[in-house]
Amino acid sequence: MQENSNIPVCTPEQAAAHFRLEGKFLDAVRYGSGHINDTYLVRTETDRGVRLYILQRVNGYVFKEPWKVMENIAGVTGYLREFLLANGGDPDRECLTLVKTTDGGDYFISEDGKYWRVFLFIVDSVSYDKVESPEQFYTCGVAFGNFQYLLRGYPAEKLHETIPNFHNTPDRFRQLTEAIAENKAGRLAEVGAEIAFCREREEFAGLFERARAEGKLPLRVTHNDTKLNNILFDKASGAPVCVIDLDTIMPGYAINDFGDSIRFGATTAAEDEADLSKVHFDLSLFEIYAKGFIEGAKGGLTEGEISRMPEAAIMMTFECGMRFLADYLNGDVYFRTSRERHNLDRARNQFKLVRDMEESLPAMHAVIEKYAK
Repeated sequence: MQENSNIPVCTPEQAAAHFRLEGKFLDAVRYGSGHINDTYLVRTETDRGVRLYILQRVNGYVFKEPWKVMENIAGVTGYLREFLLANGGDPDRECLTLVKTTDGGDYFISEDGKYWRVFLFIVDSVSYDKVESPEQFYTCGVAFGNFQYLLRGYPAEKLHETIPNFHNTPDRFRQLTEAIAENKAGRLAEVGAEIAFCREREEFAGLFERARAEGKLPLRVTHNDTKLNNILFDKASGAPVCVIDLDTIMPGYAINDFGDSIRFGATTAAEDEADLSKVHFDLSLFEIYAKGFIEGAKGGLTEGEISRMPEAAIMMTFECGMRFLADYLNGDVYFRTSRERHNLDRARNQFKLVRDMEESLPAMHAVIEKYAK
């Protein structure tokens, strides 16, 4: 459906006027390195100096029902705020804080149909796009483990599933099977080995769903995008301050958040490295992150979760590889590519990591047992 060109586009300044910002509006400039939402740093002038806010226009293409995203964020941040206040924390710094609209809402819908929201800016903090040291990867584990600890009492079933079946690995296998059957891009003949690799692991793909059905894997509040740059660190001390980018907050498995961090962080090469001789699973980085995650969770994980953490690393890597392979078969319609066979290179990269992790599985379990005592 085409947008009505007669409806004026809402500017950041116009959107900001609909929120309870302290002081006089000064300006709004593009901010950050995110690729989904449009983000602006807003400055206002007050009697106590300049105040900073983060203003965002939610991407309505990625998030088809933005109100569900906003209800999830409002519920989780409100819960975190009360928890931190009750336990001597600083909610304005340790969790995202939504600024209310002038009519008391959590978001503003402009005339052109866009959803806008404002967060308090967390001062004296910094984020990083790449892991710069093993110690930083450990700190990342502490932050996301603590995120689970803080939200262990939140009823996950109250959250909207804003992206259905996002980490449902059997459903990802089903989507791959459909891509194989349809062969839209005519590439089936060149991926026989990769398809065989996936079919050999079809039963494994259902491991967590079976555990959930048996009551051995609880539903949790999950972040679903546990990258380093979704953590703010204190500029002075380097300690983690706040987990951000809560758009993909949904019900899920805590260990999938753990596994996805291992997938991107405990590897010797970039996700799209085509030379598989450079792609290896790094057990030492797995250990560093696992130590941090378990410490951050502060005993809040169940035995069923802890015992499946190594498999979660394999599961998330396998799932991601299947998604890359399915997209390659479909003609590269989902993931952005910059070269021929880019998605196939990504898939092969992930499957190489899966093999490495499978060979290292006993050692991975030994690591978890070491820190879970």
